[in-house]
Amino acid sequence: MDNLTNQQHKILVLDANQRSALASVRALGDLPQLTIYTADSTSQSLAGSSRYSARYLQCPSSETDPQAFLAWLTKAQASDQFSLVLPVTEITSQLILLHHEQLPDVDLPFAPLDTVMQLADKSNLLALAKKLGFATPSSQRYDSTATLDISSLTYPLVLKPCQSTLYRDGAWVKTSVKVVKSEDELRAHLARADYLKNSAFMIQAFIPGHGAGVFCLYHQSEPILFFAHTRLREKPPEGGVSVLSESAKVNPALKILTEQLMSAVNWHGVAMVEFRIAPDGTAYLMEVNTRFWGSLQLSIDAGANFPKHLVCLALNLPCEAITPYRTGQRLRWLLGDVDSLYLFLKSNRKLSSKISRLLSFFNPFSPKTKHEINRWNDLKPAIFEFKIYLKQLLGLD
Repeated sequence: MDNLTNQQHKILVLDANQRSALASVRALGDLPQLTIYTADSTSQSLAGSSRYSARYLQCPSSETDPQAFLAWLTKAQASDQFSLVLPVTEITSQLILLHHEQLPDVDLPFAPLDTVMQLADKSNLLALAKKLGFATPSSQRYDSTATLDISSLTYPLVLKPCQSTLYRDGAWVKTSVKVVKSEDELRAHLARADYLKNSAFMIQAFIPGHGAGVFCLYHQSEPILFFAHTRLREKPPEGGVSVLSESAKVNPALKILTEQLMSAVNWHGVAMVEFRIAPDGTAYLMEVNTRFWGSLQLSIDAGANFPKHLVCLALNLPCEAITPYRTGQRLRWLLGDVDSLYLFLKSNRKLSSKISRLLSFFNPFSPKTKHEINRWNDLKPAIFEFKIYLKQLLGLD
């Protein structure tokens, strides 16, 4: 790769309807050496609406039409000669890594597929964690539902597919982790989750407590950047996607565990390492997401600019020095927060809780809170998102 820092580079940010794609485009927008292209399967997109996207390309869906997507990417790379391609979803990144031989000119700032699957495959991760001496939930692996003896199980339990996405016969299947509280609930879930009939999964003990994560960037096995945040509100309210979050200090003990894990696989790229903290303080390793995360914009606002450091390192570009990021910085995904409020108010919670939640939603904006999509210097993504939201609300989509 050319070491000249004044060379102009074209990069392609894929999965442009993802909030993490928009955060990446905005984070990279002030680098004068870059021309940013964006792409997704819709005629318009969230990140493609940004003023930092020089050109938007509509492409086949990597999820529903993967072979057509690969053919499109081959032609796009030959035509535009991208210095770097940046997918932000697990499906797109794994698809490209799976077919790297037919995409020899496509450069990704990620580890090879074998390394990725050491962490992304939860049974491989569990074996590695045990080898490293990490605390892990009691688990039993099954190759299919045919080998599962339901009568021997105790509840609650966690049914965890070994992979969050499965690539079978040229198509993708999304899986889900399920906390199961009874045999009837388990049977109902197994009947719905048809993919479990012929794919590996684990039955794990349920660990009470709370979740904690460490976000990291590595470059050729070297740790570059770490970040942590606290989820303040989620959609759905009982646990899900973060709609209001706050930057926090990285827990030193969790950072040590993360470094041990990433060093063991010679990691390269970004990742989110998830732990479950039990009431006694034990940190159980749960899973690793080998991609950018939904609340990426929060780390950027706080001063931990993962996309910029990732791209600068990959392209040998000068980048600002890494300094301690700000804690207490908040990020709000407004329309996600609206959905979360609606779900909270329609639940069977106490009236006092609903009033408190309503008041917190309409609290005066804190100077430490920024809106994820709504930015005065880049308004078009917010307008695009609102139009899509309104169409879905009115059933016009």
